[in-house]
Amino acid sequence: LAAGWGSGMDAAWAPSPGGCELMQSIMDCTRRWLSSVPVNLRGDTEELLLDDNTIRVLGNASLLLYPQLWHLSLTRNRLELIEPGTFLSSQGLQVLSLTDNLLFTNCSLTAAALSALPALRTLDLAGNQLTEDMVSVLVSNLSSLESLSVARNIIMRLDSFIFTNLTKLLELNLEKNYIFEIDKAFEGLQRLQRLNIAYNYLPCLVGFSLTQLRVLNVSNNIIEWFLTPESDDLFELEVLDLSHNRLLFFPVLPRQSKLHSLLLQDNRMSFYQRLPNGTSLANVTVQFLIINGNSTNITTVRLWDELCYSNLSSLRLLDMSQNQVWGLPEDFLAQMPSLTHLKLNQNCLEAFHLPEEDPLAMLTELDLSQNQLVELGVKVGAGNILPNLQLFNLSANRLRALPPGIFTRTRNITTVDLSRNWVSLCPQPGEAESLPCVDIRGVETLTHLSLAGCGLQGLGGRPFQGTSLMHLDLSDNHRVLSGDLGWLQDLFLTLQVLSLRNTSLSSATVDFSALSSLVRLDLSGNSLVALPASLGALRLRSLDLRHNCLPALPPDVAQLPLGRSLQELYLSRNPYNCCTLGWWDALQQAEGLRVPDGREVTCSHGSRTLSPGALPEPVLQSCRWQTADLALLYLVLALPTCLTLLVAFVVVFLMLKEKLLKMVKSRCGVSSPY
Repeated sequence: LAAGWGSGMDAAWAPSPGGCELMQSIMDCTRRWLSSVPVNLRGDTEELLLDDNTIRVLGNASLLLYPQLWHLSLTRNRLELIEPGTFLSSQGLQVLSLTDNLLFTNCSLTAAALSALPALRTLDLAGNQLTEDMVSVLVSNLSSLESLSVARNIIMRLDSFIFTNLTKLLELNLEKNYIFEIDKAFEGLQRLQRLNIAYNYLPCLVGFSLTQLRVLNVSNNIIEWFLTPESDDLFELEVLDLSHNRLLFFPVLPRQSKLHSLLLQDNRMSFYQRLPNGTSLANVTVQFLIINGNSTNITTVRLWDELCYSNLSSLRLLDMSQNQVWGLPEDFLAQMPSLTHLKLNQNCLEAFHLPEEDPLAMLTELDLSQNQLVELGVKVGAGNILPNLQLFNLSANRLRALPPGIFTRTRNITTVDLSRNWVSLCPQPGEAESLPCVDIRGVETLTHLSLAGCGLQGLGGRPFQGTSLMHLDLSDNHRVLSGDLGWLQDLFLTLQVLSLRNTSLSSATVDFSALSSLVRLDLSGNSLVALPASLGALRLRSLDLRHNCLPALPPDVAQLPLGRSLQELYLSRNPYNCCTLGWWDALQQAEGLRVPDGREVTCSHGSRTLSPGALPEPVLQSCRWQTADLALLYLVLALPTCLTLLVAFVVVFLMLKEKLLKMVKSRCGVSSPY
């Protein structure tokens, strides 16, 4: 709630006599170690926040001083009891949050207190260790409720009596309980629109008949079947989330509905029209045995027609990722003319055929990544393929080529991910000209292309001619830079983001200067021993140099156009020399530059690995000697030698003085008295 108020109202806050904070008619007493409701707050308080305190009991007189209260929050207290007369003076209370307390201890008395709230619209009882019987008691007289949360309790079974009087309920949250059975619990909730039963233990949902429901979330259960009775009733259902279950078949959906989002991620679904060995199951049926009390019903469904009567014409999002789908039925997608997002990643698809023009004319995103695709089929013709497709993800498959002209026939394609496929780009150099390749030349709308880990080597010619790529990922191609960057000439003016991570780049002579529009460059995971000089003239905003062999950066890097424009620089995992860190100090002073991995940057001194920001004094002293002026160093080294020689000469002279004098006088013939 506090986040919703925004910083623009901070000036309106003022301390209250009770140590709480006041903003207009909202009193915030969060985290004040209160054991009871303060009695010295303003009488016109409309919203009272008492979260994260130690209140155990709300007494009959706790709220007498605040008759205008319409919102009360007691989240994360130790509340065990609300006395029956607590709300008699708060008849206008509409929103009550009692999340994460201990209301299971005095359930009947608390229920009596709640029954005195004729205007209550929203009640949150999450995290109170409540059973289904306790919930039934607590809400039995709350016919005005529109929103109820009993999430994170210990409810195990829902029957027809638990929500009997909640005829105005619009939203119900039952997630993270232990529910394994539902027996007509929602039949009396004729206005219910949003139902959340995620993170429970439901094994199946059969006989789904909540026609008024708009959003149903039953994700993260153990559901194997979802069956809707065959009926012509119009269902208001718009969103159905069955993800993270154990569905074996595509759900049997209402014949008439407004469904626009169907989430089936992470199940065990497959289609059985034809098995991989070619065996047809088109006419095989399955019988569902439904036991309800003493009655037993058998529903027979043809395996292949179980979804035929469902009207999916309004469906816009279909997520079937992380299943066991190895093929789609014929005309399966033809039932979904409004589909804009289709996710089939992480399945077992070996082939996928793109329809021409309809039925997927509205599709903007298609994800076929992490399958086993060896073929992408397209009908021969001059028509457009998926004319509104913008994002096409084919990564992590077994493709070696794509149908010729596939991207030029998609008109609006902007993003293509071909990473982790063993593909080559056209044109192929020399003798490899006849080998299969992917041709993206002339695709004017393409702006993002990923070719990471495709085994590309020695690109030549002009593979990007006629494109306006802004993002290009060539990482994990160890031989892609075996020549110069001339093959990028068509992208010199448009390319903004380039990833050359893990491409075996070792030469600092690679010329990047022509890439004048580049703002982000990833050179991590290579073998650079020096920063390429051509980078100095670029005005990058982000540069990644991690995992290289750099002993230092240029001393004047912070003064270059590169240093002045950089906003983000990654430097860790390089063997920097602790005695040549002038560049590091300069970068620390650079305005607007951030080094996100600065704490991981280390330098080496001898056998020690140190942090450049906290070098010990002995290391600094050693570095001073190593970086001192060589002439001065030689002078200091030579001076002791010279002094030693001089002293030796004087000593020798004094020892031989008399002999030398006698020898001189004898030769000169002059006598001297001694």
